[in-house]
Amino acid sequence: MILFMRNKGFLQLLPLLLLAANATAQSPDSLLIKRISDEVLVNSTAYSNLRYLCKKVGPRLSGSANAKKAIDATASMLRAAGADTVYLQPCMVTHWERGPKETGYIILADKSKHILKLTALGNSVGTAAAGISSTVIEVKNMEELSRLGEKVIKGKIVFFNIAMNPTYVRTFNAYGENGVGRRSGPAQAAKYGAIGAIVRSLASNIDDHPHTGATQYNDSFPKIPAIAISTADAEWLSLELRKKMELKAYFKTNCTMFPDAPSFNVIGEMKGSQFPAEIITVGGHLDSWDLAEGAHDDGTGCVQSIEVLRAMKQLQLRPKRTVRAVMFMNEENGGGGSKAYLAAAKLKNEKHIFALESDDGGFTPRGFSLEMTDANIQKMKSWLPLLYNYGIYEMNKGGSGSDVEPLKQIGTPLAGFAPDSQRYFDYHHAETDVFEAVSKRELDLGAANMTALIWLVSEYGL
Repeated sequence: MILFMRNKGFLQLLPLLLLAANATAQSPDSLLIKRISDEVLVNSTAYSNLRYLCKKVGPRLSGSANAKKAIDATASMLRAAGADTVYLQPCMVTHWERGPKETGYIILADKSKHILKLTALGNSVGTAAAGISSTVIEVKNMEELSRLGEKVIKGKIVFFNIAMNPTYVRTFNAYGENGVGRRSGPAQAAKYGAIGAIVRSLASNIDDHPHTGATQYNDSFPKIPAIAISTADAEWLSLELRKKMELKAYFKTNCTMFPDAPSFNVIGEMKGSQFPAEIITVGGHLDSWDLAEGAHDDGTGCVQSIEVLRAMKQLQLRPKRTVRAVMFMNEENGGGGSKAYLAAAKLKNEKHIFALESDDGGFTPRGFSLEMTDANIQKMKSWLPLLYNYGIYEMNKGGSGSDVEPLKQIGTPLAGFAPDSQRYFDYHHAETDVFEAVSKRELDLGAANMTALIWLVSEYGL
């Protein structure tokens, strides 16, 4: 015991443990949060809602028929959860279609072919009907691309082999830093005359599943077709290129970008009892990529947000402030839903006092990432002992989420639900993101903590 007590980490944690124990024993707030947790963990409908969204609706790419089905389905879920009002908020969304399945391979020195596991990047243009073929040039960062320049790059296919940094324990840090190849690599390669781009999938582990995701073109340069290959293929290709033999790549994609299409955000609202004009938003994005069912990205965030309203309604907890559960459309490849939500807030001169987004998967809760003033952060941290026993250990300054982030323009304090991230990039934007990859227990723990935090903000404001 003496040796254990000398552990520095334990000593730093001890005050929080004592506060949590005291809060659990005495605080009316802690007793209420226990009721919320018990209700969600016993009676949650989040998992069954997720099953319906994944298995009955399926992939929900913006502008697609399935996206329309998802709008109807989640509106029904919000009504069943007991929202006072449910309505659709119009928005214009990106409409990109993949078309028939992509094909591609590497031509080796002996003329044999290595078939690639690949997927077109979202918003990418398609190749010509015959596909494209050229010599592969590998780069491991954007600086290397710039150094090689037009002299080396022109007429070639650039292979962006930018691996996610394994030293980041918070894998989203690696995603943000190392995702530059996917986001802007094809546009920058086109600047130097490349005819196509191959991008290493943004995945933490080595596997055979290619991960898609949006790329962003620059109107100053040509738009070239771009694909992602699996991390296993990326490792193989890099090793082959180290043998100093010229390799050629071939791929054919069939993508088409159509004019923006009309769609909707889905909103369920529980009116505040004392300050109805003060609005609290909790939400996730309803659209998903087309490779799988969009379970972790972001079906879980949607059904957790619906569960916030259901749990409060079932427990007859009427929030002091108005709580909105929002299913945002078009997060993946355009942001049309978040733009429409902000525009409506400005037009109506609404007072948004807090917004929480869940878009990091339905894994075990770890904390909340806070994008707000230092004073608001301190107030949020004062609630940490109330949530500690339910798996919330951190409330630190950081990013919130791309759908609520525009609300910064009207001064809204923001937060992102931050579950454990170690497995998220096994599923993100890949064919593996299916209902079976989600744990009901983990999903419900996240919903319980989100509900508790929303209730605390409703009660005490920020």
